[in-house]
Amino acid sequence: MIPYERRQILLTELEKQDMVTLSDFAKALHGVSESTIRRDLKILEGEGQIVLLRGGAAKIKTGSYDTPIHSRGLYKIKEKEAIARTAAQLVHDGEVIYIDSGTTCLKMISYLKNKRITVVTTNAMVVPSILETDINVIMIGGDVLKSTASIVGSITDNSLKDMFFDKAFIGATGYDLQSGINTPDSREANKKRIVKGNSSEVYVLADSSKSGKRTMCKAMELSECTIITEQETELLKEHANYILAKD
Repeated sequence: MIPYERRQILLTELEKQDMVTLSDFAKALHGVSESTIRRDLKILEGEGQIVLLRGGAAKIKTGSYDTPIHSRGLYKIKEKEAIARTAAQLVHDGEVIYIDSGTTCLKMISYLKNKRITVVTTNAMVVPSILETDINVIMIGGDVLKSTASIVGSITDNSLKDMFFDKAFIGATGYDLQSGINTPDSREANKKRIVKGNSSEVYVLADSSKSGKRTMCKAMELSECTIITEQETELLKEHANYILAKD
């Protein structure tokens, strides 16, 4: 089993419960040595994904941080695919749309490849995905946040201020009643606010792990967008507009 697969299983186990022990991880990985599991857990801890506890147990880390883009791809894969596919179904030929940074937003590209649309994006990972499609793509310049492959900053903001979109598909680190759609980075939050103000319809692509999560910077209120997610929660039912992704 390659490291990518092992770490995906570790994150899946941590998604099921608040805390997982080393023996639980060993059972899930069917014969992988404890030393290898400890090494994988150390890597995930170094990336800010998890917190290691005494005795080899671990839990998902919460708080004001953004998980590195290559690690996010290991988490809730099926759910993100369903969210991306549902989002892409909202896009029609002839539209100009904005696609934000984030792994779920990136997954939309494969479901849009046969549509005659214009995509404006600040997702640095988009380029390889669109080379073999008919999509007209405008890549916005600026400072690249390497950990999240997001393009931000004054150059980005100044470009987006003069652009208007039929629909915007935005990523988020978390969403909460008080902190709204949020992110740890003020530049990222400002970019999302500009796009929100210049879009006829605003959708936030956020799997259920983002529900109730609060980070430092509010990008917009829950009432200012529609959240596309895979699981209904009390927070959504009481305070948000939302669409449930179909499997």
